[in-house]
Amino acid sequence: MKPWIKRTLIGLTATTVVLGGLTACGTRGDHARGWSDERVTEVRGKAIEKISSKLDLNAEQKAKLGVLANEMIASRKAFRGESANPRADMAALIAGDKFDRSKAQQLLDQKLQAAQGNGPKMLAAFGDFYDSLNPEQQKQVRERLERRGHGWWGRG
Repeated sequence: MKPWIKRTLIGLTATTVVLGGLTACGTRGDHARGWSDERVTEVRGKAIEKISSKLDLNAEQKAKLGVLANEMIASRKAFRGESANPRADMAALIAGDKFDRSKAQQLLDQKLQAAQGNGPKMLAAFGDFYDSLNPEQQKQVRERLERRGHGWWGRG
């Protein structure tokens, strides 16, 4: 794998871990509602408020977090692609007696193109947000990452 692709994918993964609460905050017991644009906007707002209060962000930092949230949402949409049912797409790969390697490669290529296209903007937004934090806030983010398997921002 080319180094820049690897760095982009690592960066996307790290960013997703750092702000995973943007798409998961407030969903307990509420999975049946789905992810309409209104719900994504609602959850985005709740997550930004929760993260802002935990890190005690000022207005400028909160605005940069909002830009990052927007980039993450755009990246998620691009990564998901045009498919209405990604699970059905994956199930179609194994529907026959042979694994559909060419269709799997197409799906992989689409995902890689989405990561390559949106990755730099998302990394720049994350860098702008992280660099705007003071040393204590940066320390809090690093500590949260160290506890990544034990819930984020007090969740589960």
